[in-house]
Amino acid sequence: MSSYLLSLGAGLLIGVIYSLLGVRSPAPPVVALVGLAGILLGEQIVPIAKRIADRAELTRFIRHDCSQHVLGPLPANRDRDG
Repeated sequence: MSSYLLSLGAGLLIGVIYSLLGVRSPAPPVVALVGLAGILLGEQIVPIAKRIADRAELTRFIRHDCSQHVLGPLPANRDRDG
């Protein structure tokens, strides 16, 4: 239940920000996509800040956890001849 309340709170906050910026909801596609990119990248700030002291752990986290979450599974390298 708390995740629903947090989601509602985040939505209300974004609604207030949209209102202050004069953007109507649903936002124009480019504004919405930039906002979603900001959300995805913003989610990674806290875990990165927690790992900043341990550089090896930070590098592993960015390469494996962040890239998979933000970019999704990337296509595998394919043999160029086949």
